[in-house]
Amino acid sequence: MLVVDPSERGLIERHFALTERGTTVRTEVLAGSTTFLTMAYIIIVNPAILGAAGMPVAAVAAATCLAAGLASILMGITANVPLALAPGMGLNAYFAFTVVWGMGVPWPVALGCVFLSGIAFLLLTFAGIRQLIIAAIPPQLFAAVAGGIGLFIGLIGLKNAGIIVTSPATSVTLGNLHAPGAALALFGLVVTAGLAAWKVRGAILIGIAATTIAGWLTGQVAFKPEPYDLTAIGQVAFHLDLAGVFGLSGSHGLGLFEILFVFLFVDLFDNVGTLVGVTRRAGLIDKQGRIPRLNRILFTDAVASIAGSLFGTSTVTSYVESAAGVQAGGRTGLTAVVTGVLFLLAMFVAPWAQLVPLAATAPALVLVGGLMMAPLADVDWDDAEIAIPAFLTVAMIPFTFSIANGLAFGITAYALIRLIRGRITVSDWLLLVLAGLFVVRFAWLAAG
Repeated sequence: MLVVDPSERGLIERHFALTERGTTVRTEVLAGSTTFLTMAYIIIVNPAILGAAGMPVAAVAAATCLAAGLASILMGITANVPLALAPGMGLNAYFAFTVVWGMGVPWPVALGCVFLSGIAFLLLTFAGIRQLIIAAIPPQLFAAVAGGIGLFIGLIGLKNAGIIVTSPATSVTLGNLHAPGAALALFGLVVTAGLAAWKVRGAILIGIAATTIAGWLTGQVAFKPEPYDLTAIGQVAFHLDLAGVFGLSGSHGLGLFEILFVFLFVDLFDNVGTLVGVTRRAGLIDKQGRIPRLNRILFTDAVASIAGSLFGTSTVTSYVESAAGVQAGGRTGLTAVVTGVLFLLAMFVAPWAQLVPLAATAPALVLVGGLMMAPLADVDWDDAEIAIPAFLTVAMIPFTFSIANGLAFGITAYALIRLIRGRITVSDWLLLVLAGLFVVRFAWLAAG
């Protein structure tokens, strides 16, 4: 536990308004530690995913800790909310498997896209456009995006484990469960799910560790420790290629607009959904349903994405696991600061993440994917006007291996259904603009 000097306690009390929000330094430190334990799996999972894109695993692990640490501290100090940040699940998968693998974009160019999306995020925040976009999209589609990303992440985990494999006849099918990797992943899934069911803090991290140890004992992991110091982060830090971004052409598939749009909008949806859920649970939403210091929160999120791309990782965003810290009593930004400090300390051991096999991280992806399905309960499945767009959003993300397609189908379907029913009003102008852009995108893809 962190020790606070008594002479500094008064300053901390005043800055974070601890008494006003009914909390203490001790409670906030415990809450921050809880948040860290519940999201520390990203130190292992993010390098594994971005490593598949050809990025140095040890360097990405250090970059992950640095980005998460500084972003969480900035959020806590600037916005004073118990919201921690780290490279986003789903966006890292899109970065690695869609942009780099599917579109053939080199990872430095992909980092450049993350940087530009962060700049766009910042400009939209200053202009107030982000708030307009949020108002234009029905909240229930936010839930559908989360659910679709959950399926996407789960599918990637199952494929990494060999539990699901490709099939010429059915596209995908059940893999060989007797294979060492699949068996190890199933063991890890049982352990991790069991710990989560018992509400053990850090269940995902413990599950990864247990599965890795089992892999070592069964000879599936080669233990080859190598010398490391923090300068290894230089292999990815400031390696983004902005010139390459503007050189994107048809040879890279969908092109610059597609990549920037997904990074920008998925970060927006994920951030808003997480923000509303965590602040509501913490009792920070006012009587009018507004989130205090919203602009500061969105500003911090944008800066975090920009900084993350410079450090060498995919889009940094708010984490729903912050709710675990809130459940433990966290009510102020001090919770986020403590989480950030622990991430920075983790930099010294982060490179050991390369010793963790894909079969050990696969259960974490499956479990996180499952947990991300919870927001689907907020969708009114009896109302076709929202149920059909929500379903298309959820289905198209994993089935097409593209978050962009899910967003496009969902928003376009919602606008068209409202248009057919004659329920479009002047206030829906931005929704129609977004849908129109998606229609143009579909036409462009068909022509290509």
